[in-house]
Amino acid sequence: MRLSVPHTLGRAEAVGRIRARQHEIADLVPGFAKVRTEWSGDDRLDLRVEVMGKTIHGAIEVADASVSFDFDIPAALAFAEPMIRAAIEPRAQKLLA
Repeated sequence: MRLSVPHTLGRAEAVGRIRARQHEIADLVPGFAKVRTEWSGDDRLDLRVEVMGKTIHGAIEVADASVSFDFDIPAALAFAEPMIRAAIEPRAQKLLA
């Protein structure tokens, strides 16, 4: 699942805001999830989400005019993708505010 959030901040400012709010990343995921984060580059934050007995790998990638949220949704949770997308999108925008 890929969700792209446009911004006008520039890459450096967007990365700075995400770094400053990194502790809020767990709030992106609805429900009781355990979220681990690790920067794997200047503009990529890798995510590991453990929820409902499943592990979801993902990443946040920052570009000059957008931030992309990518998650590898397991087949067993594919039915929930629209709900996951609807829950993540407004929270993702708050990370950049």
